[in-house]
Amino acid sequence: MAHDLVIRQGLIVDGLGNPPYLGDIAIDGDKIVEVGVVTSAGTKEIHADGNLITPGFVDIHTHLDAQFGWDPLGTSSCYHGITSVVLGNCGVTFAPCKPKDREYLAELMESVEDIPRESILEGLPWDWETYGEYLQALDALPKGINVGGMVGHCAVRYAAMGERSLDETPATSSDIERMCGLVDEAIGAGALGFSTSRTFLHRVPDGRPVPGTYAQPDELLAIGRVLGKHQRGVFEAAARLGERDAPDLPNTRKEVAWMGELSRENGVNVTFGLAHSERRETLYQSVVEFATEENANGARLRPQTTSRPIGSLYSLHNRTMFDRFDGWQELKALAFGERLEQMREPSIRTQLIQSVDLEQIELDFDRLYVLTPDRVRYDMQLKDSLGYIARERGATVVEAFIDLNLETNGRVVFYYAFLNQRLDPIEYMMNKPVVAMGLADSGAHVGQIMDASQPTWLLAYWVRERQMLTIEDAIRRWTSDTADLFGIKNRGRLEIGAFADVNVIDLDGLGMDVPSYEYDFPGGAGRYVQRARGYKHTIVNGRHFLTDGIHTGELAGVTLRS
Repeated sequence: MAHDLVIRQGLIVDGLGNPPYLGDIAIDGDKIVEVGVVTSAGTKEIHADGNLITPGFVDIHTHLDAQFGWDPLGTSSCYHGITSVVLGNCGVTFAPCKPKDREYLAELMESVEDIPRESILEGLPWDWETYGEYLQALDALPKGINVGGMVGHCAVRYAAMGERSLDETPATSSDIERMCGLVDEAIGAGALGFSTSRTFLHRVPDGRPVPGTYAQPDELLAIGRVLGKHQRGVFEAAARLGERDAPDLPNTRKEVAWMGELSRENGVNVTFGLAHSERRETLYQSVVEFATEENANGARLRPQTTSRPIGSLYSLHNRTMFDRFDGWQELKALAFGERLEQMREPSIRTQLIQSVDLEQIELDFDRLYVLTPDRVRYDMQLKDSLGYIARERGATVVEAFIDLNLETNGRVVFYYAFLNQRLDPIEYMMNKPVVAMGLADSGAHVGQIMDASQPTWLLAYWVRERQMLTIEDAIRRWTSDTADLFGIKNRGRLEIGAFADVNVIDLDGLGMDVPSYEYDFPGGAGRYVQRARGYKHTIVNGRHFLTDGIHTGELAGVTLRS
């Protein structure tokens, strides 16, 4: 009997960290049935031609919660080899939700994650109240990739406490009991875990910190015990690290300590975002040390970080660095083609240049990096900065900005790193086994960042160029490691019986396109999209999903349940 699909003659990187070897993969239905030498034919065959055969990547930190309502492909994640994603990070979810609270949760998501409220309200069916019903709604949506979710503290606390959920006053015992009941329902229905936001950076539209920010350890530990009762589910936090803290970090140490206690008490994994910030140069090292100490005492803490800087994007399409000055707001009001035409007019060009007072801009232009269609790099080289390019041209940064737009027909994008601002802290964290790869933030801050390309940069830069990681270790970090951290069974590995989520990757040809700004959200709202090169084929649950980044028409993604 022929197999449904055979992928032949590729360098198999199994996702478990074992050395690569040349071989074949056979798939029947949605499962891998042979790995190694496959002698039987396939009804369909893909020739890998010596390219990598890897598991599909598992992205544990996304905010695609709304986007799957109208985008079954899960872009831009799918363009970068990602076949499974986790929703519901940072405590922000759309369930549980009473009908009267739908607009509130949409506004909260817009405030925290910069996803347009109107797109959320228009693009989702909103036919649920409990988290279990939300998962059933996810079941009904067509999906190109697999989707699982955590239940979020913001929704849980607001459902249990209403407006009091935003107060600094601790939750009462009855409040906590109600919250635990909601979390119990969610985990029982298949939520992958529970998430919370502790950072003061996340705020509701009126400026107050989101529900859960002021939660006391007794509340968090009680919720942790719900996960312990079920013996499944991850606990994820946008943790309060370095905020309102003394130089020796006593509050940060307490933050990591309660997470360690929660993990030990209930036998669950706890994960939280971690990045280098120049505001506190050594914070990331201290947090790695704190987590390692907790784990030595029986906890299972996994800070997660990125393989490249997290940065704000600027372009003529959405927002520029100069929008506050005369002429630039008027330019922004025009259709895009008209903006370019206006910039070509000598008198208007002169007016735009002269109106800008660079001393009023707090950006360091030597650290504002230029991404063009023929050069997309995130290693922050001085020669790629707008300041350097302007000096080389004998121009001001405003002149260089205008000229780069005209030369690329407006396709140039500028990015400014605000976290993981240097490569050495990233390398330090990636060399620590306690640190997981994540924080791609796909679907969030859609007009400000585009970090979905994290696995592509990891492979192209840290493996191919720097050779800092082996290919087997790099693949493991985005496959079995992330899948196992979140309890996603039988994914992120190429072995008999695993689900057939597979990539065929041309490592030598791997690269990223410059982010483009596209108006494809409900209501015509815009967002950044970034495509990739080098992903020859992507298979989801045994079905051929993408070829060279082009959708085949197959939508075989499923809802992931714990």
